[in-house]
Amino acid sequence: MAPDEPPGPGTPSGPGPERVTRLALDAFAETAAEPPAGARERLLAAARGRRRPAVTEGFAVSYAARVAAMDALLAGATPADWAERIVEGWTLQELVAHLAATDGLVAAAMGVPVTGPPIAADEVLSRTADVIAYQRDRDPQETRADWRAQAEAICARAVTMDATVPVGPGGISLPVGDHLLARMLETWIHTDDAATVLGVPLPRPLPAHIHPTADFCARLVPWTMALSGMTPGAKALRLRLTGPGGGTWHVPLDLSAVAMPHEGQPSDVSITCDTVAFCFLLGGRGAPATFPADVTGDAALAADVLTAAPALSGP
Repeated sequence: MAPDEPPGPGTPSGPGPERVTRLALDAFAETAAEPPAGARERLLAAARGRRRPAVTEGFAVSYAARVAAMDALLAGATPADWAERIVEGWTLQELVAHLAATDGLVAAAMGVPVTGPPIAADEVLSRTADVIAYQRDRDPQETRADWRAQAEAICARAVTMDATVPVGPGGISLPVGDHLLARMLETWIHTDDAATVLGVPLPRPLPAHIHPTADFCARLVPWTMALSGMTPGAKALRLRLTGPGGGTWHVPLDLSAVAMPHEGQPSDVSITCDTVAFCFLLGGRGAPATFPADVTGDAALAADVLTAAPALSGP
């Protein structure tokens, strides 16, 4: 990731140059396919320290890169930062425990050892409560280490798996590749949550990491509508996502087919909006009623699409 890429949505620019530099360098070292000659060793020494090799290919790469970005942010956290309320009433330490909890359900489904207490219930909120209780009296760096070790184990296991193999953490059966895209999106969003509160500019993921996440979000649209009780029938959406990592998708809205690249298929409505903003909307960040989008065609259907978008988002 280029150090001068723009920050994520809602993330302010501000003080803290040492942490900003480390975050940008760490993310670059984790994700750059071809760093400048001789730069990798210097970046690793300055930004990563002693860590396992970065995941540079395969279906876990975008998740691994967001884990690296979050870990870089946590590396500069002060005791006051760890106690700061970030989102859902959680402190930064509790937020990391939540990420570890949700990751742990995916890890268990993949056959990866789970950190923290034994899993009592295969459900996000219950598991989150258990892991937060377990981590509450521990040093925040221990919480960080548990979360990071489990994430690395997930990535290591992913290297040996086919992305299409179905797994069912939390009772939701999807290809394992899609589950890791979901983990990428949540980790990205919560890193942005923390960066916003702490006043640290967050570099965006590489376009090559954003695009599969955007594709995942496009494929989720019919499910968010179904979960919201909306039954548009055999109608279709043309979804054009602009900016780095974007694209254009043909999205059937009745679960009859999977979203695919738009190749001139007829649609009932067209929605054009920013790629990152759309991904964050599905992740529960943003107000559907005021979401900035250009709409042509069935305006009521477009409103339903945007209203339903966050239906699958959790804490």
